[in-house]
Amino acid sequence: MQKILLAEDDPNLGELLKDYLELKGKFDVTLSHDGEEALAAFREEKYDLCIFDVMMPKKDGFSLGKEIRKMDKTIPIIYATAKGMMEDKTQAFELGGDDYITKPFRVEELLLRINALLKRVSKDKDLEIADKFEIGEYFFDYTSQVVSYKGQQQKLSTKEAELLRLLCLNKNDVLTREEALVKIWHDDNYFTGRSMDVFLSKLRKYLREDPNVEIVNVHGKGYKLLVS
Repeated sequence: MQKILLAEDDPNLGELLKDYLELKGKFDVTLSHDGEEALAAFREEKYDLCIFDVMMPKKDGFSLGKEIRKMDKTIPIIYATAKGMMEDKTQAFELGGDDYITKPFRVEELLLRINALLKRVSKDKDLEIADKFEIGEYFFDYTSQVVSYKGQQQKLSTKEAELLRLLCLNKNDVLTREEALVKIWHDDNYFTGRSMDVFLSKLRKYLREDPNVEIVNVHGKGYKLLVS
């Protein structure tokens, strides 16, 4: 059972969220009523995700998140606040937050956001481990950056290898354009997008010998590595 640290100073809302997430999401939720209490709880236990109200006594959510990031660089953090100001949203992400939800919100929406973040974290862990893939009749070794086909080898550049691994981890599923750009180029602007298109063309060329392997564009979403 995955553990969530919830910091919410409104006792009624806090209990409501805790009960809902434990019942519907089947999580183990620790409820703290201020930032200092939440920080103490984080030091005592290991959690899979944090949800912090921004406006809290003793230590606000942003200050709490900053402290958490010193101890754990990767744990997903969702900030919740009654404020809807753009500068608050910007600050949330600048402090290492992974998502931002504005009160009042539907608990169902919060659960969807939690599940999406945890799924992404799980995929990132797979990304750290997986380094060898079968792609139809091809064999891809990410570590050596080599694609092999019937005794022939094609050496890939670092960017080509990173992009092909992402496609392999999402085999027969959509790899969104934004995810690929952010994870590989750390930016999703127009120019990096055009650069990625060039690398995709090269990967298609490398994989063209097997008719059961294809990299296709998914209109408005991204790309899909199809292996039949």
